[in-house]
Amino acid sequence: MSDFNEQIISEFRENNGHVTTAGFGSNLVLLHTTGARTGAERVSPVMSIRDGDAWLVVASAGGRPQHPAWYFNLLSHPETSIETPEGTVAVTATDLDGDEHARAWAKIIALAPGFAGYQERAVERRIPVLRLVRNA
Repeated sequence: MSDFNEQIISEFRENNGHVTTAGFGSNLVLLHTTGARTGAERVSPVMSIRDGDAWLVVASAGGRPQHPAWYFNLLSHPETSIETPEGTVAVTATDLDGDEHARAWAKIIALAPGFAGYQERAVERRIPVLRLVRNA
């Protein structure tokens, strides 16, 4: 894990989910995943947007040419958990496609326009959007 991610995770946990570094504010969740190949437990800070009782997360990798590792981890192990300002929540991840992806992407761009620039840089791939739904 990078020093930057470690700093973000520490700040999130110390400040009830509020992160001032890089202007993240209260829009992050800490995504717990299990490595697709290794089985190792991982924690990744990811930007999230509430969608009713669910969360939308974007596998942008900052517009890099490849998807972030956590995306592949979620595809292999969609039953996971996130840390939110309200506590830890068990969720199931679904990779959105078609009209669902288009609607979610429009919502994300409206609330966080910086993601549009990531898609412009990642011309070789469509940036995935995943919905994290609270488990019953």
